[in-house]
Amino acid sequence: MSEGEQGVWGDQEAAFKHFDKDQDGFLNKNEFSALCCALFQNEKGETYPIETTIFDAIFTIFDNKKVIPPINQLLDENQFDVVVFTLDWHPENHVSFIDNIHQRPLHDSCKITSAEAQVYDTVIFDMLEDGEPMVQKLWPRHSVQNTWGSKLHQDLKVPEDAVFVYKGTDPDVDSYSAFWDNIKKSQSSLNEELQKRSVTDLFLCGIGYDVCVAATTRHAIEEGYRAVLVDNATRGVCDSDIQATKDHTIANNGLIVHSSQVKGLATGRDRHPVLAYKLALDLSKKMNKK
Repeated sequence: MSEGEQGVWGDQEAAFKHFDKDQDGFLNKNEFSALCCALFQNEKGETYPIETTIFDAIFTIFDNKKVIPPINQLLDENQFDVVVFTLDWHPENHVSFIDNIHQRPLHDSCKITSAEAQVYDTVIFDMLEDGEPMVQKLWPRHSVQNTWGSKLHQDLKVPEDAVFVYKGTDPDVDSYSAFWDNIKKSQSSLNEELQKRSVTDLFLCGIGYDVCVAATTRHAIEEGYRAVLVDNATRGVCDSDIQATKDHTIANNGLIVHSSQVKGLATGRDRHPVLAYKLALDLSKKMNKK
């Protein structure tokens, strides 16, 4: 990292502008590559090598110009009972950040040392209160509380009565799902917000398809909601994991739809039998518990 690059990291907006060489308000692949080289470094200042497939996946998930238009269109065309935005809201010492790996002890069963660990590696920490090891995927530093990187995209439409759910606030536990953290130690305010509005159906979209959206969809189904995943308004990292998310959703009586189908489903003009079956199963479970 050059001296000039070191000077801009205290202000993430300034950092973005520093790497936006053509000043068009976006980072192309070459500009994003330069940012990654400056960002993904160890404590000695050595740059972590990034495989082409991983770089392409990172670029795709952050290239959210493609995902914002269909989300905005969904908001324009539909009168949802509630619109919820979920935000990662990480403290600076969050367990998922690769540059924080030295802050916590690794479990004896972990095959990677702190010095060897790279972005997207999976490690095992020895830190849970019950003595159980905790598996953790390592991510670049992102969505730090009260920083530019934690904000919603400036082009995203935000209704005045929208609900905001902040997750990943515990420094020692990651939280992909908008409902629960990764070990179900604590839950967010989302379920309470939905229940007090008598919400039954959730239309899910955003990033990343195979991480946060996947975990939220899984928990939504577990909590008894009818889950509809809006395919073209969602972006992910790994094609095989995206397909696994789709397979799990369908196998558990959720739907994968195009944004053009949402209005019919939301208004009840499109009455899909899968959603009726999911409702019947949940009613049956409640009756059997009585």
